[in-house]
Amino acid sequence: MQWNLRMRAAERGIWKSAEMRRRLAAAGLEISAGKMSGWWAGTPPTIRLEELDVICSILECTPSDLMTPEPEKVDARRPRQAEAINSENENGPRVAPRFGKPRSEPPL
Repeated sequence: MQWNLRMRAAERGIWKSAEMRRRLAAAGLEISAGKMSGWWAGTPPTIRLEELDVICSILECTPSDLMTPEPEKVDARRPRQAEAINSENENGPRVAPRFGKPRSEPPL
């Protein structure tokens, strides 16, 4: 996901992180300077839903306006089918669970 807080803030005339932080505080959300700096820099945030609600309220947007999916990054993380088959052959057979024979009971 790409985090677009700065772009959405600019669309509302908020050009500095300090101004955004003041507006969040006025809405009841106190954010540390470090956390705000990370959000403003575009670092994908760790964010609570309550925080997201306040941000969306201030910027008059939806969560989907703040986040843009990047499916190509997801695809890049998946192993290619041929690579997965080759690594399986090199590492031996896949381990599969055995059903039918339960573990023994512990001693009393």
